[in-house]
Amino acid sequence: MSLQTVPFTPEGFHTLTAELERLKSTERPHVIQAIAEARAHGDLKENAEYHAAREKQGLIEARISDLEDKLARAQVIEPTSGSMDTIRFGAWVVLVDEETGEKKKYRIVGDLEADIKRNLLSVSSPMARALLGKAVDDLVEIQAPKGVHEYSVLSVEY
Repeated sequence: MSLQTVPFTPEGFHTLTAELERLKSTERPHVIQAIAEARAHGDLKENAEYHAAREKQGLIEARISDLEDKLARAQVIEPTSGSMDTIRFGAWVVLVDEETGEKKKYRIVGDLEADIKRNLLSVSSPMARALLGKAVDDLVEIQAPKGVHEYSVLSVEY
């Protein structure tokens, strides 16, 4: 277990806190009930329901433990402190691909919040690291597997 802090946006911290509460108050009691019902069916060696419920219980307990650890080490970073001109943790950034003219909007978040499908970039990703400290109208070169891509920063919002 690491003692390193885990950065979160306020929204990301709230989301994971809500997940932890749901796991403890809903999922855990539900799986305990499922185990009790499966035990009532008799022979546990050949009881697939029992084994499935125990496996699910193990997954839930592991996730609870992981979330409790991460949230205990959480550092919630409010994006309102400091300069609003440059890209920092928590910023929404609109980029324009210099080659195609395509616009993309991303938010720089903690590793646990990252979800590229929702345009949430991990602060430790190569793209986010290239963006940090840049400002509107800056040109950003990002090394990608298919080569270097150039983007222009169109806007920065918090």
